[in-house]
Amino acid sequence: MKRRFYVLSFIMLIAANCTLSAQNPFITGQFTADPTARVFDGKIYVYPSHDIRSPIERLEKWFCMADYHVFSSENLTDWTDHGMIVSQDDVAWVKPDSYSMWAPDCVTRNGKYYFYFPTTPRDTTAGRGFAVGVAIADKPYGPFTPMADPIKGVKGIDPCVFVDKDGQAYIYWCGGSKMHAAKLKDNMTELAADPVQIANLPKGFMEGPFVFERGGMYYFTFPWVQDKTETLAYAIGRSPMGPFDFKGLIMDQWPSECWTNHHSIVEYNNQWYLFYHHNDYSPEFDKNRSARIDSLFFNPDGSIQKVKPTYRGVGVTQATSKIQLDRYSDIGEGARIEFLDGDHKFEGWKTIFAGNNSWVRYNTVDFGKQELKRVKARVMAESGGVLQVRVQGAEGVVVSEIKIPSTKRFLVIDSPVTGNPGGIQHLFVLSGSHQPVEIDWISFE
Repeated sequence: MKRRFYVLSFIMLIAANCTLSAQNPFITGQFTADPTARVFDGKIYVYPSHDIRSPIERLEKWFCMADYHVFSSENLTDWTDHGMIVSQDDVAWVKPDSYSMWAPDCVTRNGKYYFYFPTTPRDTTAGRGFAVGVAIADKPYGPFTPMADPIKGVKGIDPCVFVDKDGQAYIYWCGGSKMHAAKLKDNMTELAADPVQIANLPKGFMEGPFVFERGGMYYFTFPWVQDKTETLAYAIGRSPMGPFDFKGLIMDQWPSECWTNHHSIVEYNNQWYLFYHHNDYSPEFDKNRSARIDSLFFNPDGSIQKVKPTYRGVGVTQATSKIQLDRYSDIGEGARIEFLDGDHKFEGWKTIFAGNNSWVRYNTVDFGKQELKRVKARVMAESGGVLQVRVQGAEGVVVSEIKIPSTKRFLVIDSPVTGNPGGIQHLFVLSGSHQPVEIDWISFE
């Protein structure tokens, strides 16, 4: 056990402060589910759970989570992995090898950061099930020190903590497919009153509560199985403890390949965002999931407009970065995406143009103010081909044509750029070949 912990700690130390750049999923290189987003000190911090392939037979076909990471960003495009902040090996009251570090949350109060996490306790005298622990830090990325015992009176999963404008803190969780809420004491680690059950919610399996306030209205949001897989749903009330009136869905259910969804909602720089997850990097196994982000909008009456999942996600992509066209905003007939390597899915995807006039559009690329002279693309075309690069859509300005020689392996090809696109543009890439062309990424310099 100790040897495995030291090895894991060393790996996490190497990973700490690693910068990621992605669209959806926005975290690459590891599985991340149940993303809770918070704004601290002008940055977005995301506290997800961490799916792993099970090292033990008992959980080979189930959720397996041993630790937590935290990620941060200032632009919603470039994300920093601050490394592991809490492991099951760090918490004295956790059952060894339980691998049940499920959906967490983190809030700040009085200069401290409180990280809440559910997991399986050693002590089962009060019955089976999960308890909720707290780890405390001076910074949003730690180091976090877990408390010696879990919170008394909280039995369940998926804690969410909401601090109201008057300073009163509340904790919400799911237990037995029922939603519970309670006031917290000022120390943020004890209940101030007995829990109450949240009423007036629809029938069916529910979990993962997330509560926020907007314009004097309190939103109680949660994953809910309306039919076969989880939707994201919400209710609205005038008090943090309810009563709440059910309003409808934030996001429709996924197709059957991913049974779960789990989310958070946050405002950042005057725009609201929905963080959620899907099994993008693991289509064959829906217990290994990846965190996503899309914009969220409200109607004038405060109701939430339904969010449609996208590959493009949010944020501005620099023209000088490696633009992953497979994370497209729109795609035309004859174009599709596939994994670069089906055995190593974290390498990402490629775009395949099957024939002439196949296309993809990638929105919100910042070409900046300086003149860009060349465009590079990592491409492959067994019979050769041509890619036409335009800005501002199908009828836009042609800035380059990339001529691809016949090749059976990926090559980086460059071509001159005509004119100076400048500023933020939508990128449109069109195939001028009757034979297939594959592209990994495109970049300007």
